[in-house]
Amino acid sequence: MTDASAIKEHMEVIGADGVHVGTVDHVEGERIKLTKKDSGAEIEGAEGSHAGHHHYISLGLVAEVEGDKVRLSANADVAVEIFEEEA
Repeated sequence: MTDASAIKEHMEVIGADGVHVGTVDHVEGERIKLTKKDSGAEIEGAEGSHAGHHHYISLGLVAEVEGDKVRLSANADVAVEIFEEEA
């Protein structure tokens, strides 16, 4: 598992395919909370229901942290499909 302390606010989260998924708000427990402005709506195949609220990505999906980017082990369109949403 990735060292969560390496993940910082405002880092870009990208899929394994290099496509932007979101921007880190902060780490909460075992997941990354993305900023609200990154709804995932710009990703092809994403549904409009992702807009306007926070999304979370499991730290288990993080492949590596490199510079100011968090790279996931899944492509962006897959990551968006498995977003955990704020209730």
